Amino acid sequence: MKEQLFSVLRAPHISEKSARLQELNQYVFEVAQGATKADVKAAVEGLFSVEVQSVNLVNQKGKARSFRNRAGTRGSKRKAYVRLADGQTIDVTAKA
Repeated sequence: MKEQLFSVLRAPHISEKSARLQELNQYVFEVAQGATKADVKAAVEGLFSVEVQSVNLVNQKGKARSFRNRAGTRGSKRKAYVRLADGQTIDVTAKA
């Protein structure tokens, strides 16, 4: 069961925007391409023992880049914005 939860959540997304959102009790995770809102909610609740209020998913298309005159693209990402119930927190910067 835990393996399935870890396969949904890839990593916490650390950025300035995600740091500001944490003050509003909202956390950002990189998730698997095929993950649904229900999958993300179950994974966060199962791994962190918190109550999830809402989940929003965003597909971020990979940027076009060139390296040594060869065109290519960076990989696409899927991010989940997870809002927790009031009074609950997650420490995403802790090392396991």
